[in-house]
Amino acid sequence: MSCTRYSRLGTRYSNPMHHWSELFIPTLREAPADAEVASHKFLVRAGYIRQLAAGIYSYLFLGNRSFNKIVGIVREEMDRIGQEFLLPALHPREIWEASGRWALMGDNLFRLKDRKGADLCLGMTEEEVMTSIALKELRSYRQLPQIWYQIAPKFRDEPRPKSGLLRVRQFMMKDAYSFDIDAAGLDVSYKKHYDTYCRIFDRCGLIYMVVEADSGAMGGKESHEFMVRTPAGEDQIVSCDGCNYAANMEKATSKLQLVDDLAAEGDGTPLEVHTPGQKTIEDVARFLGVSPKNKIKTLALMADEKDGKSGKVKSRPIVVLLRGDHQLNEAKLNSTVAVATRPMEEGEITALFKSPAGYLGPVGIEWAKDLKKDADRPALLVDKALEGRANLIAGANKENYHLKNLTPGKDFHPTVFADLRAVTAGEGCPNCEKALRIDTAVEVGHIFKLGYRYSESMGARVLDKNGKEVTPIMGSYGIGIERILTAAIEQGNDENGFWLPPAIAPFEIVVTPTNVKDASLLNAAVDIGTRLEAAGFDVILDDRDERPGVKFKDADLVGIPFRITVGKKVTEGTVEVVLRSTRTVRDVTITAIVEYFQGVLRAKA
Repeated sequence: MSCTRYSRLGTRYSNPMHHWSELFIPTLREAPADAEVASHKFLVRAGYIRQLAAGIYSYLFLGNRSFNKIVGIVREEMDRIGQEFLLPALHPREIWEASGRWALMGDNLFRLKDRKGADLCLGMTEEEVMTSIALKELRSYRQLPQIWYQIAPKFRDEPRPKSGLLRVRQFMMKDAYSFDIDAAGLDVSYKKHYDTYCRIFDRCGLIYMVVEADSGAMGGKESHEFMVRTPAGEDQIVSCDGCNYAANMEKATSKLQLVDDLAAEGDGTPLEVHTPGQKTIEDVARFLGVSPKNKIKTLALMADEKDGKSGKVKSRPIVVLLRGDHQLNEAKLNSTVAVATRPMEEGEITALFKSPAGYLGPVGIEWAKDLKKDADRPALLVDKALEGRANLIAGANKENYHLKNLTPGKDFHPTVFADLRAVTAGEGCPNCEKALRIDTAVEVGHIFKLGYRYSESMGARVLDKNGKEVTPIMGSYGIGIERILTAAIEQGNDENGFWLPPAIAPFEIVVTPTNVKDASLLNAAVDIGTRLEAAGFDVILDDRDERPGVKFKDADLVGIPFRITVGKKVTEGTVEVVLRSTRTVRDVTITAIVEYFQGVLRAKA
C-alpha cells in the first residue's frame, strides 16, 4: 500500500523531499549571552543544538543530520582499514588501575559506585577496554595485525565547559586501536590511520594541518595532531609558510639566530658583581648594561613522586636554566623528567640554594650526573640554547649578587642539555630557517604510537613465529565528531550565519519559492526539488508562508551551502542559484538545474 502526501497548502507531493514547514528548526535572531565563539553562537541560533546542562547538549534535527553525515564519512573510511566494535561506557575500576590511569586521570574521570559499592567510571577513551579484549582473545601472531574501532559517546569531567561543543563533558568520538607483532607492523598501522584521517578530513571539507604532537596522558612516542586554524581554538600550532614544517607548541623547535657572547672579564673565572635589589632578568640586564640573551634564567622546581610500595612522597629538586629572554615549555620539561613538577616553596629554595629567590644560579651545588641513576640528588636541566655559550650571567646564590663569566660545562655541569624552551613567532624554521608563525587551532584528530604501555601493564601476550611469548605493540587513534562540525563552522561563517561543506551540511540545497501562494512558483519549486532529489541531491523545500526576506535570512543562517531562489524569473524558465559562501548569484535554467548541480557538487565528491 502506498501513501500520497499533501502539504497544508493542498499541493500534492509524491517525493521524499523534506519541507521546512513540517520540520522543527527553531532559529533564533540572537545568540546566547554566554556564547563567545562563532560555532557556539550559530549552532544555537540555527537550531542545531540546545544546552541541557553545562557541557551537555541535545542535538536537534539539523544538528543530528550533519552529525550523522560526519559519522557516515568516518565509518566508511575506517571500514576500509578496520573493524567496528561497540564498547560499554561503564568501565570497572580494575582495568584503569591495571593501566595506571585510575589515579593519573584525576578529576577528569567521571567516577561512580554501583549499589554494591564497586568503583566504576565513564569511559573517556577505550585503551583499557580494547586491551582487555586483546589479552583474552589474541593468542598468536597469526591473528595480527588487528585494527578495532568504535564511534560512541565519551565522558570527561571538564572543570570549565565552554565554547559550545568545543569543550564539553559528553562528546562523540571515533577511537581506534591497533595491535601489531612489532614496531614495523605498528608503522604500517599508523600510516594507514594517517592516510585515512586525511581522506576523512578532506571529504568533510576541512582546511587542516597535520602537526607533530605530544602524547600527554595517552602515553607513547610518535604522535600527530590534525588541526584547523581558528581564533576559537585553545591549542597553539607553530608552522612555516616556506616549507611543510608544522608542530604543536609542546613539540615545536626553531632555529635561533646566533648571539654574540660577552667578553670575559678579569681572568675569565666566575666574577661576583654587586646587584643590589635587582631581581628580575630585565632589571639585572639593565643594571649591568647587557642583553637578557646573555643572562641565565633559573627556574627552581620540585618533583614529587609517590613510592608505589610505601606510599611515601619523595621530593626532588629540578632546576631549569633558560636563556634570559626565553620561556619554559612545561610539556617539554615533563617529557624530559617523566614526572610532573611544581614551583619550589620558599623553604625549599633556601635549603638548596642558601639564598632568597631573585639571586639563584647553578654554581656551588653538586648536581646529579645522571637523571635516573642519581635520583637522590638535585637535577640541573639546561636548555640547548645555552649549550656552547660562554661568559653568561646568573645569580650568585647570594642576596644582591650575580656572577659573570659563567660557561656551561666549565663553571657548572648540567645533568642534561635538553630542548626545554617555548618557540616564539618570528624565530627561524628548523627546516628552511624562514620565519615561523604561531596560530590558535582546534584539534579534530590525534594519532599516537602507544608502544607497549597498555599491553605490557595489562598483561597482553601472543606467541611469535618462533613460539615465543611476546607483547603486542599498540597504537591509538581518535577523532572528535563534534570537533569536525565546529571546526567547519569556524572556518566558514560571517555575520549572518555559516555555510557547511556540502558533504556534512544537513541539506545540500534549499529551494526557496518567494511566494508560496503563487501556484506557479510553488509548483516550479516542487518540480525543481523533486528532480534534484531524484538525481541524488539532499534537498529541503522552504514552503513556509513567510516573507522572502525571512526565508533568505534563515537560509543564510543554517549552514546550507546552496539556495535556489524561485521567483519572477520562472516565467523565463530561470531561477537564481546563490552560493552561500561567497553570495555569488547565477541564473540557471530550470531544465538544466540537475546538470548544473552535478557539475558543482558531484564533480567535487
